[in-house]
Formats: sequence, structure tokens, C-alpha cells
Amino acid sequence: MSNDATGATNARSTGADAGNLGYLALGLTLLAYGLLSTGVLHGAGVGSVAHLAHVLGGATLFIAGLWQLRGGEGFTGTAFTSLGAFWATWSAAGGAGRNAAGLFLLLWALLALSLTAASWGANLLSRAVYGLLTVSLLLSAVATFGGYGGLGKAAGWVAAVSGLAAWYWATSGLSNGSWGKVSLPVR
Repeated sequence: MSNDATGATNARSTGADAGNLGYLALGLTLLAYGLLSTGVLHGAGVGSVAHLAHVLGGATLFIAGLWQLRGGEGFTGTAFTSLGAFWATWSAAGGAGRNAAGLFLLLWALLALSLTAASWGANLLSRAVYGLLTVSLLLSAVATFGGYGGLGKAAGWVAAVSGLAAWYWATSGLSNGSWGKVSLPVR
């Protein structure tokens, strides 16, 4: 699943491909992070929902990543396990200071940049997911360091668009693989 969304499994795979699961988890976690960062959703319980979304998304991504690595999918395995660790850690570090949180986001933006570079030869959705994730994390880091609320909201919208791209990718892989024809184009 690292280079396409056809639903086909890797020939060296020891089981089913977890790429669609990973992209669904990434997409929904980015949507939750993005929408919560924009301030569109607010009120009682939003913090609990954010914590749950990040922990659940992180755990699902990490497991999907291990599954992908076991099946010989180095790119998606690396992407999912590392991003799963990011989301789970981000959820656990809720009380981090501004500089620590900004540095954390900046370092993970570098990881996302590496994933963007590695995905460049794949397809447009791959570049969109990881490229927008990079931009979102970079904007979030600058907003956190400087205390710029408006920039943080903009970063949230970029994260939400990245999440929609990841969600579409997974939906395309699931539907195209199960319907036996290309219903939702990827390229």
C-alpha cells in the first residue's frame, strides 16, 4: 500500500495489508487534531475527546505500522509507527511548556519532511498527505513558540485537509479493492 491504493497485498506479505487501516487512523486523527486546533469545536469535554482521539489514533497507527513492517512495507511501516508514537506522546505531554511543545512539533515536522521526500515518487495523494502534514506541524511549531493563536488555527485547517486526503486515500483503497474496479481515483 505504500505506493498505491489498490487494496492489493505485498507479495512478500505474511498477512493482510494494514495500509488502509493506517491511513484511516492517520486521516481521522489529523481531522480531529485539525478541527480541534481551529477552535471550531469547543466547550466541555473537547479536551477529553482530543486526548482520546490522539491516544486511539496513535495506538492504531503504531499497530498498523508494525503490521506493515512485518509485511515488508518499509515506507508505510516507518510512517505509521513513527506517527503513532507522535500522536500517543503528544497526548501524554498535554502539560508541556510552550518551548518544549514547540520543539517537539518542530522535530516531528522534520520527520514529516523526511516522509514527504520519501513519498515524492509515489502518487499525488501521498505527497499531499505528508506535505500538508509537514506544513501543519511547522506552522503549529511556530505558533506554539510565538503564542500566535491565528497561526495555530491556520495550522489546524492544514492538518484537517491533510486528514481528509489520508481518509480519501484509505477509502479509495478499501472501495477499489472490494468493488474490483477503480471507483475512487488516486492518481
